[in-house]
Amino acid sequence: MLNGVEHELAIRLRGVVKRYGPITAVDHLDLDVPLGTCVGLLGPNGAGKSTTMRLLTAQSIADEGELEVLGFRLPEESKMARAQSGVTPQLDNLDTTLTVEQNLLVFAHLYRIARADRRAAIERALEMAMLGDRRASRVDKLSGGMRRRLLIARALIHRPRLVLLDEPTVGLDPQVRQGIWALIDALRSEGTTILMSTHYIEEAQRLADTVLIMSHGSAVASGSPSDLVLEHAGREVLEVYGQPARLAEVEAQAKGEGLQTRGTGTSISILNVDGATSFPAGERRAANLEDVFVLLTGEEIT
Repeated sequence: MLNGVEHELAIRLRGVVKRYGPITAVDHLDLDVPLGTCVGLLGPNGAGKSTTMRLLTAQSIADEGELEVLGFRLPEESKMARAQSGVTPQLDNLDTTLTVEQNLLVFAHLYRIARADRRAAIERALEMAMLGDRRASRVDKLSGGMRRRLLIARALIHRPRLVLLDEPTVGLDPQVRQGIWALIDALRSEGTTILMSTHYIEEAQRLADTVLIMSHGSAVASGSPSDLVLEHAGREVLEVYGQPARLAEVEAQAKGEGLQTRGTGTSISILNVDGATSFPAGERRAANLEDVFVLLTGEEIT
């Protein structure tokens, strides 16, 4: 809720449940996305992020709960919501037999952009995606990063109020990911509301105003990245290295003093050690969102 006024929310979910047979993919999820913000859904594979995205586009229908997108109730008013939203799916569904420009033109028609405005809309989308010099290229000749930028540009062709990005940089190398981040930053600077699902911690910390951490279909924590780190991991973390038996002793000592730990394979990370001096020698470092993620989900990102 933003300043106590729910109509200022781009997305509002209350008690949303989605089941697939015996599996509960989304379990009583509450989610608020204020207008003009970027909210990140962070979680390991299987946490319910993509199912949540499908619910918001009415590709799936919730078994329980309330969903509103841009003031429209789902699924009853999903067509009106989709008309003002842009969606970038996790899986590439571009038409590979068409050129970059032709793909955009198809969606300009689908979003009913007036004939007089289509050329300007396509040019703007090409500019944002940095694909102006590839407008005549067939999609099957583009690199993975270019195709991902085209997917985002396609979602922006009609100047949507809300953009849903489902794993926008999945499978991309770090250099290409940086380019996608720049594109998302440009959207934020224009005041576009963004909901982005990701399992890349750095991506959520870098782009999102607010992060919702999910695990097994439920929300386990929500807040700004810096607030989540301070609340759950403190300012400093102590990394202690050694043999398994020694690490077990250090972990027991930390837990005996009421401190939380996380294993990192060859070390034990002791959280919230700000100013503490009673621990064995180790490397002190600033706490980060990965510490929070592993602490709350118990899973490494895959």
